[in-house]
Amino acid sequence: MNRSLRGRAYAVSTVWTLILLYLGSVVHATESSLACPDWPTCFGTMVPEMSGGVFWEHLHRLVAGGLLLMWGLATFLTFRETESGHRARAATAVGMVLLLIQAGFGGLTVLMRLPDAISTAHLTMALLFLGLATALWVSSRTDWMSSAGIPEAFRRSYRVGTAHLVVLVLLQSMLGAYVRHADAGLACPDVPLCRGRLIPPMDSHLVGIHFGHRVLGVLILGATIWVGIRVLRSVQGTLVRRLAAAAMALVVVQVTLGFVSVLQMLAVVPVSLHSLVAATLLATAVAMRVLGSAPIPTSGQQVPAEEGSP
Repeated sequence: MNRSLRGRAYAVSTVWTLILLYLGSVVHATESSLACPDWPTCFGTMVPEMSGGVFWEHLHRLVAGGLLLMWGLATFLTFRETESGHRARAATAVGMVLLLIQAGFGGLTVLMRLPDAISTAHLTMALLFLGLATALWVSSRTDWMSSAGIPEAFRRSYRVGTAHLVVLVLLQSMLGAYVRHADAGLACPDVPLCRGRLIPPMDSHLVGIHFGHRVLGVLILGATIWVGIRVLRSVQGTLVRRLAAAAMALVVVQVTLGFVSVLQMLAVVPVSLHSLVAATLLATAVAMRVLGSAPIPTSGQQVPAEEGSP
């Protein structure tokens, strides 16, 4: 069956993670990160008054706890539906470790009063988990994997291009996290220039990391459009083509939201959407890469999803 229970659990976990990442961005943008000064409780209780910053911070914690439970179910279903030694078993176990580490970093972020490195690591673990959940979801779908439609002559180029795209978007998201937590979001208060210049004076490390984030964003814009156009020209599979088109649209929206965030002095809505679109672009790039790992079906034969490498 194409849509197994574990596949549905992977899908829910992927969407759930995107929601969690969005809420995390809202927490920071509304300066609610320390609204609950203790951890794992909030003012000594698990049911604080949900008002002001406490609402966003505690809601973020509750959604994170729900994701742990959801992934626990996904892991259980994976072990129930697969045989010993199946790669999905190891992958779900790794996912659980990532979530636990991420939760630990979340606690340290509060207890240590928002250190930049710990806060960035907290988001990085969430992004890595998002990639893993997405890969498991896509590889669990027999119909998607068997209808990728990537020509053999283009397959190697496709794999290399999409793999590079995944790495670039992940690095950009991590750098963006550091820009956010180091309060470098307005180190360049103007767009598209930075301090009125194409290349600003690097008289502060905050300017350097902000400017680096912009430069990498432009590189990803070009790389995504280049990969997307090549896919649209070479691939017949409808899903892969749609993902390529979605990636190109997302990267344009992402860059636009970055500019709007600066122009609106890091207003909550554009900043939070900027983070959400970045995470969605990462998940899209991972899905594209996974589909490139589908074995080439022989005539009249479909490829089992489990043979596709996440």
